[in-house]
Amino acid sequence: MKVTALKLGLMSAAAALLATAVSAQDMSAFRTGPVFEDFGPHAPVEGVETFATDTEFAHSFDVAEPAKDGGRNRGFESAARFINMHVAHGVAEENIRVAVVVHGKAVHDLLSAEGWAAHDLEGENGSAAMVRAMLDHGVRFIVCGQSAAAYGVTKDELTEGVEMDLSAMTAHAKLQQRGYTVNPF
Repeated sequence: MKVTALKLGLMSAAAALLATAVSAQDMSAFRTGPVFEDFGPHAPVEGVETFATDTEFAHSFDVAEPAKDGGRNRGFESAARFINMHVAHGVAEENIRVAVVVHGKAVHDLLSAEGWAAHDLEGENGSAAMVRAMLDHGVRFIVCGQSAAAYGVTKDELTEGVEMDLSAMTAHAKLQQRGYTVNPF
């Protein structure tokens, strides 16, 4: 099939229009809290009823992507969003159990200040304060031991309270045996 310059131009214009439409997001309705006031933004959704306070969630997140440019890890923030939005919609905080299974380069986002320095990483760990706050609210962070070994990260270099398991696969299997669902994205 012969593609003409006109067809290529139209396809490029359509792609640019789609990219603009996708990137034009209105975040004005998003708010943080009620659990984490500095992160985990969520928006109300019209027509969605609130949950009964005795609703329970046991949910895990799989995070392999590290934070970008000294920012906060987006996967960790998604876990905070999950908690904020469900508490904001009626679920009692104590009825939400969240675990974040971390592997790949994202293990660096769970390093303590000393661990960060020991690995000669640039800048500061932009996820550190968020991780500490989430740990203090009972969120579990579980590091893949295989990824830790691959990146030379030891248990004593992790933020206090972060757990390590044999692998991310092991951690997910154990969480599923305890009734946790896995976030699909």
